Amino acid sequence: MNTNPLIEGRKADSARRQRVIKAINTARRGGTAISVSGIARQAGVDRAFLYRHKDLLAQVHAASAEPPHDDTGSAVSRASLQTDLANTLERGNRLATRVRHLETKLSELLGEQAWHESGLGSPDDVEQLKSRITALEQRVVDLTGQLEERDQELQAARAADRQLISRLNTRRPTDS
Repeated sequence: MNTNPLIEGRKADSARRQRVIKAINTARRGGTAISVSGIARQAGVDRAFLYRHKDLLAQVHAASAEPPHDDTGSAVSRASLQTDLANTLERGNRLATRVRHLETKLSELLGEQAWHESGLGSPDDVEQLKSRITALEQRVVDLTGQLEERDQELQAARAADRQLISRLNTRRPTDS
């Protein structure tokens, strides 16, 4: 059997081309993402094979530009997919912001609870303590007033004592 290597090479090349076309059609029907690497992998050829055959490369690019089909067979537009993606990303951002807000609030509440449980926080009967402080401040004012009155009385008594002593000292006994 004397086979011509050129004929055998041509047959192998034709078989590879058929596998690439079949892989493109399968990917279209399956709704999977179409790329040069994916089609080459599915067809069992090297990517360089696709780049050497411009017609096959053009078919891969054309198939990848087509909108995917859903299960009902209706085409989903690229714009609707991009809108869905943008909406999903925005929702993800909103959820991430909400999670950060809730984490901050939880942290504050746990910190406050730990503060109170440690005994370092203010006691629960703050109003009672405030009224006690007010009563003590009034007592201080009253005692300060009493102290000032006693200071004035003491100064008056000292002044009277000085006058009496000075009168006694000026009257010297003349009887000798």
